[in-house]
Amino acid sequence: MLHNSTVDAQINHRSIRKFKDEVLNKEQLKTLYTVFQHTATSMFMQNASLLHVTDPEQKKKIQELGNQKYVGAEGDLFIFIVDLYRNQQIRQQLGKDDGRVHTTDIFFQAMEDTLLAFQNVANAVESMGLGYVPLGTVNDHPLEMLKTLNLPKFPVLGMQVGVPDQEPQLKPRLPLEYTCFEGSYKKDFDVKDLKDYDDVVTTYYDLRDANRRIDSFTKQITGKKLDNHETDRDQLPEELHKQGLCLDWK
Repeated sequence: MLHNSTVDAQINHRSIRKFKDEVLNKEQLKTLYTVFQHTATSMFMQNASLLHVTDPEQKKKIQELGNQKYVGAEGDLFIFIVDLYRNQQIRQQLGKDDGRVHTTDIFFQAMEDTLLAFQNVANAVESMGLGYVPLGTVNDHPLEMLKTLNLPKFPVLGMQVGVPDQEPQLKPRLPLEYTCFEGSYKKDFDVKDLKDYDDVVTTYYDLRDANRRIDSFTKQITGKKLDNHETDRDQLPEELHKQGLCLDWK
């Protein structure tokens, strides 16, 4: 396997949930914005936007919605937006209808743009000696989040960025043979083959410094996370339709 500074940083990525009481300076912010700006984009539609949340009341509300104390605390909070509003406005103001902006196809292209931009910014963050944690919780209560941030369109991910104030252990991933395939996808999967990996994950949770729990990988997959239950996230399809998105998705 090849090694360089970029690859080594990616392989050793750790989510940071405790930051020093510092915020990013103007040069750091401009760097992240520019990296975001230059991310690959489907059909050159540039269907992604980035919001730096600076209002204390908004940050407090987002913290409450996600039930995560580190969100909006030390460091800086960013929201990545699947932004079809801008191009919709361009069409409307130039006398055109919405065209395909309302389709699931275009929404997924915008989602891809936004996720690519997120990872680009994440790589830049770590290259600057900073840390981050992805915040999927921005969609735990989608209607409240849209109202809190006064957004016209869909936020897909948040990112808390700052100077790390912890050194968490490296979380063990599934062995490569279960996730990376040469030539064809292997369907002959047997959950019993994951026993050794389950043991590794259980040991990781037993030994790690914070948020301690003893829980194997397969127990997490068969546990409450994926059991049938309703959450506010189930409102997402309806909310997308209200925003004029994915209207062909019934």
